[in-house]
Amino acid sequence: MNKTNPGNHFEDFRVGQVLNHATPRTITEGDVSLYTALYGGRFALQSADSFAMECGLDAAPIDDLLVFHIVFGKTVPDVSLNAVANLGYADVQFKAPVFPGDTVQTSSEVIGLKENSNGKTGVVYVRSTGTNQMGVIVLDYVRWVMVRKKDESAPAPEEIVPDLPERVDPKDLSIPGGLDFSGYDATLAGSPHFFEDYEVGEKIDHVDGMTIEEAEHMMATRLYQNTAKVHFNQHQMQNDRFGRRLIYGGHIISLARALSFNGLGNAQLVAAINGGSHTAPTFAGHTIYAWSEILEKAELSDSQTAGALRIRTLATKDMPCDSFPDKAADGKRDPSVVLDLDYWVVLPKKTISV
Repeated sequence: MNKTNPGNHFEDFRVGQVLNHATPRTITEGDVSLYTALYGGRFALQSADSFAMECGLDAAPIDDLLVFHIVFGKTVPDVSLNAVANLGYADVQFKAPVFPGDTVQTSSEVIGLKENSNGKTGVVYVRSTGTNQMGVIVLDYVRWVMVRKKDESAPAPEEIVPDLPERVDPKDLSIPGGLDFSGYDATLAGSPHFFEDYEVGEKIDHVDGMTIEEAEHMMATRLYQNTAKVHFNQHQMQNDRFGRRLIYGGHIISLARALSFNGLGNAQLVAAINGGSHTAPTFAGHTIYAWSEILEKAELSDSQTAGALRIRTLATKDMPCDSFPDKAADGKRDPSVVLDLDYWVVLPKKTISV
């Protein structure tokens, strides 16, 4: 009897299948420190208990993306151990804050399948839900991943591609209970730019770049207990199409978020990710830059002191973003772009409506 887990291949998935993932994870202050060491994020709400308490919270919450990566990591042995690449995200909603000492676990439901024309791989769509130790949902999201077939002669399943929303409706955005920016200290936060200071259509070059080191990427992926072979096994990947280990796409998301502080320093929370795609592979040695565009502004029904910005952030490899690289007139994407992320952030208002 085989006692090891070979991971699921494309033909093993069925629409409606529920996967309860192993290894609950208690998130500690040590995880927070390591995450800061890896990406250098400077958003004040997650950096200092004192700042968070001045904003009405009991303590500094865990960075939203650290929660995302850990919840995501639980799914890998069952969903993407045999993946070629993670392709995209949609309807990602951060439902409740997570604090040091909280434990998260994850389950997923298969909501779509589509075999690729080459007959060697297929796309699997899953909705994954992360809950804390009290059973409260902290994160809910959809992702789709390209997975290898073990038996290329296995028949293709009925093609089902889920209908996903273009964006999370701002009325559905969740903010931590008690959050109050009425006494917000912009000096400590590191930015003088509030909700009112941003305009739809505005583009921001985040200026700074960060080079990916192999050891840092490996450490980050292990931190999330993400066991995907494409990130770890160079012996196997040397015979793959790239001949190298791929950088985990979430690593690029966290780098872009950290870089966005320069220009969006008061964007204290990621409330939702509307959609995202990893548009080109990234490898160790590449330097990541980022730029953002303001897509939409919205009031928050649960807060008089905060507003929401819908932001599109593009990350590039080895290409500064002063020219805002994107798509050419023919629709072809600039080859330097590796991430296209559409998301909502929460930031304080300058003037408080009552």
